[in-house]
Amino acid sequence: MAQPQSSTSRRRRRRPEVNTRKRKRVVYKFGEGDIVDYKDVALLRKFMSDRGKIRSRRLTGLSPRRQREVAKAIKNAREMALLPYTQTRS
Repeated sequence: MAQPQSSTSRRRRRRPEVNTRKRKRVVYKFGEGDIVDYKDVALLRKFMSDRGKIRSRRLTGLSPRRQREVAKAIKNAREMALLPYTQTRS
């Protein structure tokens, strides 16, 4: 039979260690005057996954403004056929 839980038998949550958090990986550090150009394919590939998807801001570590610029540049490069829309599955 089920026994009523008392306050002493409850499990306590374990506090996470301070140094165990996963650090955010900064893919590229933009300077103050740097611009994102759709013709710079090598730079844009850093912000894409191996399947051709645009990496999220959480993974790239960019500011919201820079993430929008990178996404727009990737979409323009795809339209100009400089980058693929998706990678072929092998």
